[in-house]
Amino acid sequence: MQAITRTDFDFPGQSGKYTGKVRDVYSINDNYLVMIATDRISAFDVVLPKGIPYKGQVLNQIASKFLDSTSDIVPNWKIASPDPMVTVGRKCAPMPVEMIVRAYLTGSSWRSYKAGAREICGVGIPDGMKEHQKFAKPILTPTTKAEIGEHDQDISREEIISRGLVSESDYIKLEEYSLALFERGSQMAAERGLILVDTKYEFGKIGDQIFLIDEIHTPDSSRYFYADSYDSLFEKGEPQRQLSKEFVREWLMQNGFQGREGEQVPDMTLDVVNSISERYIELYEKITGTHFEKASYGNDIFERIDANVRNMLARL
Repeated sequence: MQAITRTDFDFPGQSGKYTGKVRDVYSINDNYLVMIATDRISAFDVVLPKGIPYKGQVLNQIASKFLDSTSDIVPNWKIASPDPMVTVGRKCAPMPVEMIVRAYLTGSSWRSYKAGAREICGVGIPDGMKEHQKFAKPILTPTTKAEIGEHDQDISREEIISRGLVSESDYIKLEEYSLALFERGSQMAAERGLILVDTKYEFGKIGDQIFLIDEIHTPDSSRYFYADSYDSLFEKGEPQRQLSKEFVREWLMQNGFQGREGEQVPDMTLDVVNSISERYIELYEKITGTHFEKASYGNDIFERIDANVRNMLARL
C-alpha cells in the first residue's frame, strides 16, 4: 500500500503552504488553516524515508476527538474535520514554547536522568528514582526551538519569562491549561485501561485570546502505558507495554540511529512499516474504544481530499 507522504493542493483563497515533519498546512486568506495529516513519520527530529499507511488518518481522528472533548477547558483552533486526514481551523499566531507534561520518569527524561541529570527545565528530580516511576505529581518541562536548526531545546519557566518568549501572565495560563488538559486526557485514558504518561501541547493566539493548536493526545505527541500491567512490570524492572511512538525510537536506537551526524536511518522493511501501521491503529482503537474504519487509499484519494476541503471552505 502506498502511504501518502506528499500533497500539493491549490485551494480557493490559498495564501501559503508550510510543510512540517508530518503535516502539510495550507493557509487560506490568512484567516484559516487546512491541516493535512500525511503518513510521514519522524523520530529524533528526522523525517524517516518511508511513510506509514493510515498513520495520518489515525493522528487526525484522535486529535479531532480530543480537541472536541477538551474545548470546555480552553478554546482550540479546530472548526471541522471534513476528511479523515484533514482538519480545518482558525489561523493562530503560534506561541514559541511547547508545554510538555510528564507524569512518569521515562523516555528522554529517563535517558537524561540515567546520565546524571537531576533537573529538567528547572524542575528538580529526586535521587533514587527508577525508569517508568510515577512522579509525586505531573511536572511541566517546556521546550522551545533552538536558535539554529529545528531541534527542540529544553527551557525553564524562568528563562521563558525573562527572555520575553511569553509574558508571565500568559505563561501562568499555559501552565493551568496544560495541567487541566493532562488531567482530562488521563481520565479518558483510564476509562480505556491506559495511562497517559506524558504529552505535549502547543498554543497560539488570535489577538489576546489563547487557543490550543495542532494535535493533542495522539501517539506522536503522547505516550501511553497499559494500566493492567504497569505495576507488575515496574516491580520487575521490565519494559512497559506502550502505545506511543517510543517503540519507533527504540527500534531506531537498536539499529544504531539517534539522529546524530553521520548516522544512517536503518532499512525500513515492509514488515517494519506494517508493524508500525498496526501499532498506530491499535492505539486508535484502544484510546477511542471504536473500530478503525480505513479510508480508501485508491487512486482518487487526492480528489476526495480536494473535494471535501473545497466543500468545507465554501461554508466558511
